[in-house]
Amino acid sequence: MTGPEPENPPMPPPAVLVLVHPVTRAEVARLCERLTALARRAGPGPVTVDVGGVGRPDLAVVEALSRLRLTAGRLGRGIQLRNARGELRRLLAWTGLDEALTTPATSGHALGPEPGGEAEQREEALGVQEGVEPGDPAP
Repeated sequence: MTGPEPENPPMPPPAVLVLVHPVTRAEVARLCERLTALARRAGPGPVTVDVGGVGRPDLAVVEALSRLRLTAGRLGRGIQLRNARGELRRLLAWTGLDEALTTPATSGHALGPEPGGEAEQREEALGVQEGVEPGDPAP
């Protein structure tokens, strides 16, 4: 006769950080600390940041979200936004952060090159300036 089957411990709940308005620049460090604590207690996967309560978004909200994304990345996680609507999405697009902040991380690494990507190659500066000959078409 066999003994009772071992119980699987319950999976920790996912990490959810709720932002409410107003989000100020002074609060960013505290929000990053909260995200860190939540991520360490939560199950695997990205941290969900609920932005439904921020009201009218501004650049302080964008800064907070950017710093939260960096903090999550340092913990090997990504973030995904919940309830990001209209004006916030437009502001994220205007700042060029829409994909970085609204696309969930597909691996454990929130930041860094995409799989199969190559490093950007740059030309070395040789101290020579290109000259333009009269009659050359504009680039």
